[in-house]
Amino acid sequence: MENVKDEFEFLTSLIRGISQQFGDKCEVILHDLTGEYDQTIVAIENGHLTGRKVGDPGSNLGLEVLRGTVKDGDRYNYVTQTKTGKLLRSSTIYLKNSKQEAIGAICINFDISDFIMAENAIKSITMRDMDQEVKEVFVNDVNDLLDFLLQECQNEIGKPVSHMTKEEKTQAIEFLDKRGAFLIKKSGDKICKFFDISKFTLYNYLDTIRSND
Repeated sequence: MENVKDEFEFLTSLIRGISQQFGDKCEVILHDLTGEYDQTIVAIENGHLTGRKVGDPGSNLGLEVLRGTVKDGDRYNYVTQTKTGKLLRSSTIYLKNSKQEAIGAICINFDISDFIMAENAIKSITMRDMDQEVKEVFVNDVNDLLDFLLQECQNEIGKPVSHMTKEEKTQAIEFLDKRGAFLIKKSGDKICKFFDISKFTLYNYLDTIRSND
């Protein structure tokens, strides 16, 4: 296959079949990477999960593959998060031509937010006394450290951001504050994006939290 258009009928049938198999919590996308990157999506099923549609662009991962930064771009079962805080288990498979150049991609995003809620409910019932666990992470990039702390704060609350109340978001931000997350340069921007809040709201949360110390 030299172009996604060569097998467009088959590929659209394939992504439709995958989405039908797993239901409306499974978004499946067909990207054509041979044109402009600002409109790579040529077919999509269950786009309500990420709010995307035909004509929208690809993600940062696709840019890395096209740039050549990543040689073998296929990734399986990695976790991503939407703007609204839904957690997705994702896989990306690249379509290549005879020269082994990436010409397209099929992306599968399955919403696991409700499953995480159910998992935490089950854990609250089956929990046993366990030795205290200390988590220490070693990174080469401080942004990876911030990503770790964001995931830990979400685990602490026990639900995805999309399901958190204002009070729970305050608790999560307090968790980050006490672990020094705001000492990381420009962490506020990433934290605001993660919780889908403005900087004004973030500072209000921090003022409330620190006034109670």
